[in-house]
Amino acid sequence: MASKLSISSTVKLSTGHLMPILGFGVYQNYDAKSSCLEAFKAGYKHVDSAQVYRNEAAVGEAVRESSLNRSDLFITTKCVSKNHGYESTMKGVDESLAKFQFDYIDLFLIHDPLSGSEKRLQTYKALQECKTAGKIRTVGVSNYNVKHIEEIRKAGYDLPAVNQIELHPFCQQKPIVEFCQKNSIVVQAYCPIIRGKMDHEVFTSIAAKHKRDPAQILIRWSLQKGFVPLPKSATPSRIESNAKVFDFELDDDDMERINALDRGKQGAISWNPIDVD
Repeated sequence: MASKLSISSTVKLSTGHLMPILGFGVYQNYDAKSSCLEAFKAGYKHVDSAQVYRNEAAVGEAVRESSLNRSDLFITTKCVSKNHGYESTMKGVDESLAKFQFDYIDLFLIHDPLSGSEKRLQTYKALQECKTAGKIRTVGVSNYNVKHIEEIRKAGYDLPAVNQIELHPFCQQKPIVEFCQKNSIVVQAYCPIIRGKMDHEVFTSIAAKHKRDPAQILIRWSLQKGFVPLPKSATPSRIESNAKVFDFELDDDDMERINALDRGKQGAISWNPIDVD
């Protein structure tokens, strides 16, 4: 039950590995080392990076400077479409490992489906081979819709363990969420606090009711929906408060009011690959 969740709670992936249910995003974070150290102090054990964020090395430095064991942390990175393809993906995995200075990456995602079917599948094949080699523990995707995941199934590969998508009350992406949940694919939610656009009356009134801030309400909503939210911030006080979402619970009325805010594709603030072939 959602009320029994804690910051140390995990979800078991289809690969058997455990992923913390709250992640720390470092997109556009150019001081990721300091931010990650603050996040670790606040209790986060899960960091979401990417090759194009250009902060894999900084994340690795934070891990080494923290008092935490690498085995207690869950680190994600991703390869964007311009680097898709079998050889480039294999090379990219080695480059990410070198930048992190890690022996393995917990979760490696295909960042987007924009490279087309052939390169997507070449990339997925390469990541699966890196998993077999022990360089990656779990393979997943990001910004994939149903047709992109069905493409993987038709090619005869195991389905991805994770799909990371834009997900918040205004953009709930119900078809792909339902598909993932039916196929044991864990849904990670990026932009869970709508990039700070949280002045809607529903959020502010529920926040006042619970004596919380709107960001905490949105993160809690995401958790209670069964998602793995990835809030990001470079402000120490916000990093800490975004993790303090486990000592209260939204009631049915709160959830219904927030659920009713879905605007579908029109609610997206990042992008939506529904029409990508």
